[in-house]
Amino acid sequence: MSVIASIAAPPAPVSLLKQLQQPRFIIALILLMWVPLTANVMLAGSIDETHRSYLLLPAIPATLVLYVVAVLSWRESPIAVVGVSLIFFWLIVAVTVPFLPLVDPNKPFAPFATIGAVKANHYFALGADFKGRDMLARTLWGCQRVLVWGVTATFVAYVVGCMFGLLAGYLGGWWDQAISFLANILLSFPVMVLFILILNYLGPSGFNIIIAVTFASAPAIMRIVRGLTFDTKNRDYIFAAQTRGEHPLRIMIYELLPNARGPIIVDACLRLGYTTVAITTLTFLGLGLQPPDPDWGLMIKEAANVAKSPQFAYMLLIPALSVSSLILGFNLIADGLREMSLRD
Repeated sequence: MSVIASIAAPPAPVSLLKQLQQPRFIIALILLMWVPLTANVMLAGSIDETHRSYLLLPAIPATLVLYVVAVLSWRESPIAVVGVSLIFFWLIVAVTVPFLPLVDPNKPFAPFATIGAVKANHYFALGADFKGRDMLARTLWGCQRVLVWGVTATFVAYVVGCMFGLLAGYLGGWWDQAISFLANILLSFPVMVLFILILNYLGPSGFNIIIAVTFASAPAIMRIVRGLTFDTKNRDYIFAAQTRGEHPLRIMIYELLPNARGPIIVDACLRLGYTTVAITTLTFLGLGLQPPDPDWGLMIKEAANVAKSPQFAYMLLIPALSVSSLILGFNLIADGLREMSLRD
């Protein structure tokens, strides 16, 4: 009787967290967050600011839900939770900043207003720069461009690197020799020299930064994916897929790549930090993102000479600490994920 009852009983309901952790749901949330944010940044100048801000409305709830899911999923690692909190702090700022009660970040008010000063009928919570622009507004608005261009450039580099790494590792032979040869040529250049060469030739812009990061990062990513593919292509489930007559492209995407996702995700978190440093450095050198819109690298560049005086050091420290917190978040997530993988 108990057996019959157990068979007739309905299946246990899937927990809400399990439902939220479904890959399709996560991908949908990421797209709902990232596409509006990217469009808002990349369409600057072509669409009115008021209308562009409405693009971010669906991104706000998606970002909040993603943060909750990430914290609950990685709650076993306090390091990862701290890293996620740092990253999502800036993501939440990025999608909500048009709706915050901030002044125009490019409008001059009172030059050299210090932290907490009240000048020109305006309270400067983080002071003003040498042109009189509000530092709080510029810092919060500046995270948009750093996040969008940094993450987009890293994503494109991973798409290219994974594609060539899978081809080299799975097909082998002359495919492996040709791809590895080209990768070794690119890896022989110092990264910053390669950045400078590409951006000097193409010109400074966000889209050209994506090209430069792809050329600089994709070869190293290719080598990682190639090595992981070599380790897994002789497994039984790969032979089973080959026996079923599956296309090599399908085997690479649906069999090999998912089984290499752990090391790839950890490396991606670290590489996001490297890319953020690179973009900030290039902007400081005048080869990255350009005025007038606020950007942390531009803020550091503009404050470099003025901040020699201790009284105005905040102009340099505020954007520098913002960059550091973002990089720290990526590094902590990578450490936390590595820690959890070792436990498993």
